[in-house]
Amino acid sequence: MTTPLLPPTDPHSHARPAEVSVRHLALDLRVDFTTQTLAGHATWQLSRPAGSTATELVLDIRDLMVEAVLLGDSTAGEPTEFTLGDADHVLGQALRIRLRPDTTAVTIRYRTTPGAAALQWLRPEQTAGTQPFLFTQSQAILARTWLPCQDSPGVRFTYEARVQVPADLLPLMSASNPQQLRSDGRYEFRMDQPIPAYLMALAVGELEFRALSPRTGVYAEPATLPKAMAEFGELEPMVAAAEDLYGPYRWERYDLLVLPPSFPFGGMENPRLTFVTPTILAGDRSLTSLVAHELAHSWSGNLVTNATWNDFWLNEGFTVYFERRIMERLYGRPYADMLQALGHAALLHTVQEIGTASPDTHLRLNLAGRDPDEGLTEIAYEKGDYLLLTLEHLVGRPALDTFIKEYFARHAFQSMDTDSFITYLHEQLLNEHPGLAAKLRLAEWIDGPGIPGNAPPVASARFAAVDAAVATWQQGTPANQLNTAAWSSHEWVRFLHQLPAGLASGQLAELDAAFGFTQSGNAEILAAWLPLTIAADYAPAEAALHDFLTRVGRRKFILPLYKALLTRPDGLARARRLYAAARPNYHAVATSTLDALLGRPAE
Repeated sequence: MTTPLLPPTDPHSHARPAEVSVRHLALDLRVDFTTQTLAGHATWQLSRPAGSTATELVLDIRDLMVEAVLLGDSTAGEPTEFTLGDADHVLGQALRIRLRPDTTAVTIRYRTTPGAAALQWLRPEQTAGTQPFLFTQSQAILARTWLPCQDSPGVRFTYEARVQVPADLLPLMSASNPQQLRSDGRYEFRMDQPIPAYLMALAVGELEFRALSPRTGVYAEPATLPKAMAEFGELEPMVAAAEDLYGPYRWERYDLLVLPPSFPFGGMENPRLTFVTPTILAGDRSLTSLVAHELAHSWSGNLVTNATWNDFWLNEGFTVYFERRIMERLYGRPYADMLQALGHAALLHTVQEIGTASPDTHLRLNLAGRDPDEGLTEIAYEKGDYLLLTLEHLVGRPALDTFIKEYFARHAFQSMDTDSFITYLHEQLLNEHPGLAAKLRLAEWIDGPGIPGNAPPVASARFAAVDAAVATWQQGTPANQLNTAAWSSHEWVRFLHQLPAGLASGQLAELDAAFGFTQSGNAEILAAWLPLTIAADYAPAEAALHDFLTRVGRRKFILPLYKALLTRPDGLARARRLYAAARPNYHAVATSTLDALLGRPAE
């Protein structure tokens, strides 16, 4: 076991964990849907380095109402002085708490505000049921909007929680979870493995649970649960495949929670309870690579965590590579090759969009002074994966797999920054293979723009057949005569992406008549189809576009659609009308980007 790294200076946190750090949280909250607030207290057990004489604990908060701070626990603690630093619209404020030299715990009594950015409060009509719903999204630095904490991924802690909710609703957390309602609405949770604040999670709604195996299962609203059970039937084989690749699953249970469609991401890897979007419920298990991705985070991200958000690629690059290895194990290499090709296309598009010389195309980012969500691009995901794919190409899979498995084992429940990873990579792999470091050209990947020239080619035999079908259609073969019967969702997305720019409305009508794109229930297909309809001003898709944007909050889908609207002569006014109707259904993670793009609608 290696010595844990000291948390580095984090540009996105006011905390000073090298002086005093948090190690265990006891959280007591009451969930109030009427006022859309959480209220209660957080008791932090503290840890100090040997010889520390620090007299101040610094926590991160943003838009929290701090009512009192006590030295000790919530029952016997005594009041102490605290001050709030200047407010910053991204970082929030520093909560500075006066300590005595012998202080081992502090309690903060507080409440959230209705506009807390991490909290999405949904009315019953915004759900699949008849009850309201609450979910959190703490990544990257939004935990501080519902919990006073050291909101840095380099700080880990265990936690326990007591949560009071309305009696007909079920609360869940990134912890041990209930599987049935309690009549008094009081629930207790424990997370015995240390996690960073961004993995704190809470959801409350009309939820039911069904087991898939002794350690896996699905939570969802009753109307959604049967479809979810069918879609995720291979969850246990996924976990087994992941363990076979890179070592034991260390979090006890692996359950999924299917959220309402306003969830801004495809998934969120909250330990023990992955949050997933209902947009992956395609009916044919064709979009479950997203679940493989969130599962892979149980190793890369949750187990070994990026020390700061400048090191985000260490979470996501490993996870994308791991995800595709899981999918290859379950469905074969040709299937995984399709995922790699789709990711590669997304990477090329992102590099072109950001700019081939931009420092934002480096793996190691410099996000100081910016919202770390600006680093949540395909660079961290796909360029990070591409680096590992290049390493696999140079050293071979067996050697790379041994390295990755040992990396997760040696650094379990610790953080990792880019410099430390580079050192570890040299010591454990590159130095063992003469000439490998020169061939890899690591500095070009980490601190260079774009895609280095030593990246191996990416190809998919199944996509080659799709590309041939596109060419056949362009040469005059009617769409309804193309051989598409065995295509997966990925092949349909590839087909739509490969269509030439500037298709006329009549051409789209032919494709629509043959394949029913506008009426598709598959969100990935719709998200690829609707930009084409916007560009061609294809009237039959107008209602589908309105429905999609006002129902779905997944940022990956909606942001490109609004950008597509802006390319039209009347696009800004049209986009603003749609956004005004859709914005109440979106999480703050999405609205923060769209407000800047479109201007916030008038209240």
